[in-house]
Amino acid sequence: MNIMIKGRARLDRRTKNLVKRLKKSDIAIIAHDDIDEVAANSLIEIKPQAIINACPSITGRYPAKGAYKILKAGIPVLDAVGEEIFEEIKEGISLSIKGSQVFWGNRLVAEGQQLRLADVAIKLKQANENIQVELDNFVENTLEYAKKEKDILLGNLSVPDLKTRILNRHVLIVVRGSSYKEDLKTINSYIQEEKPVLIGVDGGADALLEFGLIPDIIVGDMDSVSDKALSSGAEIIVHAYSNGSAPGLQRVESMGVPTSIFAMPGTSEDLAMILAWEYGASLIVAVGSHSNMIDFLEKGRKGMGSTFLVRLKVGSILVDARGVSQLYQQSLQSRYLAQLFLAALVPISVILWVSPATRPFFDLLVLQLKLFLGI
Repeated sequence: MNIMIKGRARLDRRTKNLVKRLKKSDIAIIAHDDIDEVAANSLIEIKPQAIINACPSITGRYPAKGAYKILKAGIPVLDAVGEEIFEEIKEGISLSIKGSQVFWGNRLVAEGQQLRLADVAIKLKQANENIQVELDNFVENTLEYAKKEKDILLGNLSVPDLKTRILNRHVLIVVRGSSYKEDLKTINSYIQEEKPVLIGVDGGADALLEFGLIPDIIVGDMDSVSDKALSSGAEIIVHAYSNGSAPGLQRVESMGVPTSIFAMPGTSEDLAMILAWEYGASLIVAVGSHSNMIDFLEKGRKGMGSTFLVRLKVGSILVDARGVSQLYQQSLQSRYLAQLFLAALVPISVILWVSPATRPFFDLLVLQLKLFLGI
């Protein structure tokens, strides 16, 4: 990043909010330590002129791979410039980056480190050395949270009423995780054939819309789902804390959209699975879900007590989207090939029979058959 980079400033401390208005000609200003893959992918799709991060993009605490992906995509990153940049500049002003310095006109407004792949490689090595300590802490926190949240496993929850019929149906739960696009592509034929109930978890509802699918139910705290998704006609279930507080309720009510509240500890993804289980789903298929320590550390969570308990409860009917894709394609491949062959054979046979060029061949074939049978 030794050359000068210019662009309009787009800034937000929450990356998922910033990408909604970020353009390719802009310079993205974020405050995101240990950038996760979901955030990285959303920035890479837009490919801004550069990214200025007020925080360290990778700390070495655990192997967060977002910064690596961004640099590999060719997007320059100016790292750890400090939170003061949010006080120094305004949205939409013209900025220039010269080396490790950020200028507004002729005024120096911030200075940081030009992040390089070699820097990220060093941090990833540190992270791999630190992972044992993080794992120990994570397991301890998970068990502690599990003790507090055991009502999930025991079933002492007040589940809201649903209009959507789930009993004995497949349910597809879509979370906007790092692999949601690949997952949805791989199970497209499954969705078209089985017509599962579609549940979008916050931004997962917009992921469904991206693929031309209308969610039946949207669950979450409503902080990363679009107004378009909320107005799609889906049933809206706002995730509330165990004490009944639901920060996302005001937004939905202000839109005049009918909604219900589900108070439950844990993540909105956990809530979606419990909802499907309680209403008698025959199969739960998870897309883009969070199921390992790195996923949870990227989300800023110190443990996965509720998720651990939920998966214990619904595990007998829960499958990953990629597993469904493999099983589904294998089970249907031979039947579809046979049907395709027969469907193609009929018009080909008719064309050959009526064609003047091939009619003598068929006449000769019939004559030889008569001679062989003595007719």
